[in-house]
Amino acid sequence: MSDLAQISEGAFYRKKFLLSIIIPVIFIALMWLVKVAEILFNADFSQGGIYPLALRGLPGIIFSPFIHSDAQHLFNNSLPLFFLATALFYFYSEVALKVFSLTYLLTGLLVWLAGREAWHIGASGLVYGLASFLFFSGIIRRYFRLIALSLLVVFLYGSMVWGIFPGIYKNVSWESHMLGFFSGVLLSVWFRKEGPQAPVYDWMEEEEEEEESVERRV
Repeated sequence: MSDLAQISEGAFYRKKFLLSIIIPVIFIALMWLVKVAEILFNADFSQGGIYPLALRGLPGIIFSPFIHSDAQHLFNNSLPLFFLATALFYFYSEVALKVFSLTYLLTGLLVWLAGREAWHIGASGLVYGLASFLFFSGIIRRYFRLIALSLLVVFLYGSMVWGIFPGIYKNVSWESHMLGFFSGVLLSVWFRKEGPQAPVYDWMEEEEEEEESVERRV
């Protein structure tokens, strides 16, 4: 590969990465902006979260991911959300916006339908949904690059699985975790034929043709 081609390829991947972080950065910036507003105005926005099966809790499907109990809660969600959302937009660029939006909305809706009677806030449901999608989508597609990403997600965030069980962590919406996880699984199956696919090499096509030829003879 010539130096010019290498430079062009490098520029392409840099541009792709920069485009991939736009939505994650904006989303996380809004999360922090909400927390700053709470502090500046000595306010508590927790009642803008999801309250299951109540009309007052419906707006929380949209607003709850931006509301956090404290700075630690916000920080704990910001880093994994940035990594997972960036990975989604980088590796699944064709379907990333749909997957991100549906994970967001579906998780919130399911929490509103099935959560316990309490205010559910924070972006952890979205984090669990993205982690789940990236893991299962890579396995389902059987594409080595995406499987490598799946393994990286397990390595970095495998311990998150304990968060889907009740009673493991105190004062945590385990329902958001569990239902976000479920949303990711569902969407990984739903979008399995859209976006990046494992490459088909010539020798694979030749083997398929030979198998079909043998079957016809039999």
